[in-house]
Amino acid sequence: MFPSDYLIFLQIILFLFITPGLPRVVIVSHTLNYGLKKSVWTAVGDVNANIIQGILVVFLIGSFLSDNPQILYYLKWAGILYIVYLAYDTYTAKISSINSREQSTKSILSFYKDGFMVAGLSPKAIIFFGTIFSSFINFESNVFSQFIILMITYVVLDFLTLMIYGMAAEKISIWLKSKPKVLNTISACVLLIIALYVAATQNFSSF
Repeated sequence: MFPSDYLIFLQIILFLFITPGLPRVVIVSHTLNYGLKKSVWTAVGDVNANIIQGILVVFLIGSFLSDNPQILYYLKWAGILYIVYLAYDTYTAKISSINSREQSTKSILSFYKDGFMVAGLSPKAIIFFGTIFSSFINFESNVFSQFIILMITYVVLDFLTLMIYGMAAEKISIWLKSKPKVLNTISACVLLIIALYVAATQNFSSF
């Protein structure tokens, strides 16, 4: 069975994805510092975390989280700490100049982990799957087929918009890479600002 109000769902997630949230900030930072090809793995980690979140919230732990909203609070601060770690990692990273053949030592697994952790520790994503996402599923019909359609739509659009942000960052990375320390500092400061914003604004009492 096709999900109800699919076009409305499409409009909602497109609006969410074009808004520069934390995953977009991370993909831009990684693209500026390491290049788009490596940052693709950050996007893969992001969407994989979202798939797991969707499955867990819709089919397994949605009601548990609704009854225990303090878990979202702990996830929020775990996420903030990880963002601070990313800021430190970015600031201290040794980035090659545009004319250098030296390559970054950051592994593909590390890029994947960054994307997975940032998305996986996001209380906002969990709330999205527990409220908005779930509201487009008719639980009296074929839940699995509806979930697959919605999740494929979500993952494809999420990945594409992350790549659009990455490609835009790549366009301005050529002249920035001639000043790697400035690039590191800017990227780290943006991540810290995001961490402070999340700490100050995100409060969760229930779904």
